[in-house]
Amino acid sequence: MKYAELTRKLRRLGCEFTRHGAGSHEIWRNPVTRQQAPIPYHRTKDIGPKLLARILRALGIARRDFDSA
Repeated sequence: MKYAELTRKLRRLGCEFTRHGAGSHEIWRNPVTRQQAPIPYHRTKDIGPKLLARILRALGIARRDFDSA
């Protein structure tokens, strides 16, 4: 999954960009759960399934909700 698709789905679920993190990462926050997670900002590289699962877990988002967004 590309960065653009991930962030598009996160926005649909109510998450928001908070700030730039270390290196090429961004910090995103889920206001519903008040949890945040770093997301790599690599436009051309894919975000693998394991990393995606960690991001969703950190934000408190169920995979089925993410897939339907």
